[in-house]
Amino acid sequence: MSALTKKDFQTENDVRWCPGCGDYVILAAVQKALAEMGVERDNTVFVSGIGCAARFPYYMNSYGLHTIHGRAPAVATGLKATRPDLSVWVITGDGDSLSIGGNHTLHMLRRNLDVNVLMFNNQVYGLTKGQYSPTSPQGMVAKSTPFGSVDQPVNPMAFALGAGASFVARTTDSDPQHLAEVIKKAHAHRGTSYVEIYQNCVVFNDNAFTVLNDKSKKQSHRLLLEDGKPLLFNNGSSGIGINKESLRPMVIDLVAEPERLSEVLIHREADDFGTLAHVYSTMTQPEFPIPLGVLRAVVRPTFEEDIARQNEFVEQKYGKGTLDQLFYEGDTWEVV
Repeated sequence: MSALTKKDFQTENDVRWCPGCGDYVILAAVQKALAEMGVERDNTVFVSGIGCAARFPYYMNSYGLHTIHGRAPAVATGLKATRPDLSVWVITGDGDSLSIGGNHTLHMLRRNLDVNVLMFNNQVYGLTKGQYSPTSPQGMVAKSTPFGSVDQPVNPMAFALGAGASFVARTTDSDPQHLAEVIKKAHAHRGTSYVEIYQNCVVFNDNAFTVLNDKSKKQSHRLLLEDGKPLLFNNGSSGIGINKESLRPMVIDLVAEPERLSEVLIHREADDFGTLAHVYSTMTQPEFPIPLGVLRAVVRPTFEEDIARQNEFVEQKYGKGTLDQLFYEGDTWEVV
C-alpha cells in the first residue's frame, strides 16, 4: 500500500469559509498530519456540532457526523464506547463546546474516552454573525453586547484541567508547523486529548491574537512548552518562575539577573498532580506570555477500556444476558 498524502484526505466539496478564515489552516494541518501518521481513512470519524468549525466533516475524506449544537461529545461517547477500534475526532468551537455543550464536554473529559477534541477558539460566535461567546474578553463590544460584555470569560485550559482531562494543549492557526505537531501528539495520546486552537475570525473578531502573529513581537508573547526544558521566552532573555510567598507565576529578567536562571521552572508534561499545568492555565496577557504546547499529558485508563473490563467481569460471573432478560426480569409491571 502506497503512503497517504494530504490530498487523500481532501474531498471534492467546495470549502466554504470566509476568505482568510483560520479554519482553512487548521483543515490543511489536520489533513497533512493524518497522512504523515498513516491514519486509515476507513477507521476515522469526525464528529461536529454547530458553528463555523462544524462544517469540518464535509471536507475530510473519511467518515463524519454533523450533529446538533453542543452534543458532539455525547455522540462521540456513544460511538467510541461501541466501536473502540475507531479513531474519533470531535471538532467544536468556543460557543459549541463551552456554552450549550459545556456539560457534555465536561463529562467527556472526566471519563477519558480515547478521542481527540479540537476546539477552535475565535472568542466570538461567527456563524450567527458576531455575538459575544463564552471566551470573549470582558468589555467586548458585539451585536449582543453593544455596551461591552460584563461576563467573566471561560478559561478553556483551566476548564479542561479542572474536569480532569489527561491531555491538555494549546496551539494557534498562525503557526501551522506547531499546530501539526500538537495534532500528532494529541492523536498519539491514549485518552481524551483536548486541544484549544486560537483561530482568527477575519469578519467578526479580526486580530484577536495579534501578539502571536507579529514577527517582531511574538517572541516576547509566546511561551513554547517543551517537555523537560526550562520555561524560557523572548529569545531566552526571560523565564517563568514561582513566587514562593504568593505561589503565583512570575517573569524573571535573565538579562538583568542571569544568576536567577536556576529559579526558572522546568516543564513536565506527565506531572500527575498537575500543579504546573494549572499555573500555565492562569497565565494571560499582558502580564505573561501565552503558553503554547502540551500543558499536561498523563496516562490513565480510558472509558472504553473500563467498560470492556466491566462487561467481561459481569459476563464471566453471570453469563451472557439476552434482551428478553433485560426487558422482563426484575421489577416490571403491567398497565391495564
